[in-house]
Amino acid sequence: MKIVRIDAEADDITYGTVEPEGIRLYHGSPFFLWERSETVLPITEVKLLSPVIPTKVIAVGRNYVDHAAELGSKVPDTPAIFLKPPTTVIGPMAPIRIPRGVGEVHHEAELAIVMGRVTRNVKEEDVASHILGYTAANDVTARDLQRSDVQWTRAKGFDSFCPLGPAIDTEFDPSAGNDITCTVNGELRQSGTTADMVFGVAEIVSFVSAVMTLLPGDVILTGTPAGVGPITDGDRVEVAIEGIGVLLNPVVEM
Repeated sequence: MKIVRIDAEADDITYGTVEPEGIRLYHGSPFFLWERSETVLPITEVKLLSPVIPTKVIAVGRNYVDHAAELGSKVPDTPAIFLKPPTTVIGPMAPIRIPRGVGEVHHEAELAIVMGRVTRNVKEEDVASHILGYTAANDVTARDLQRSDVQWTRAKGFDSFCPLGPAIDTEFDPSAGNDITCTVNGELRQSGTTADMVFGVAEIVSFVSAVMTLLPGDVILTGTPAGVGPITDGDRVEVAIEGIGVLLNPVVEM
């Protein structure tokens, strides 16, 4: 099942699922009450939003060996985690906004985990039952600020620096080695697979849940393959994950 969050007619924000005929609307949300309706809207009549608005976004750094190497870093012994505020989240086609005075902004294509249940101290073997599904993400980063600041909050935390979408796939298998790519204006920049992650999904979720309670809808970004690079005003950035879809966002300078 592919779950989307949409802005339908009359600014009615709701959840739905992707069907051959269009978007099947649901009452409630997939995290709580979730009831199928008889209404199906053509995809052309809806606006896709970020598939979830999390209470927090937790990201894992240096989780691909080749990406750690291109930054001159080593892979850590345990997942290196940091937070992005929920105000970074935007959906498909929403602009990535580069703030005035920020000189070097990079794309980072990533697989995102969407939590489905309250999760605390979960064992690795029990992680799958706590996950709703997976979506595509772009961990947009102000690289110049990341280098200059002691920690990464400012570099990762600007509004619009976490595009998510287009859908949450509830049947996605991250162990299958699905392709992850990023293209900018049609040029391939990043190419890797979910099998290349140093720390897998079960290990990541178990590790994070030992630090903080994960709530339904919270998002965990699992790291990016090599090839990160600059994006500038007028660019079109596409993050594609095999089996999930394509997340497209334009770039604008403020």
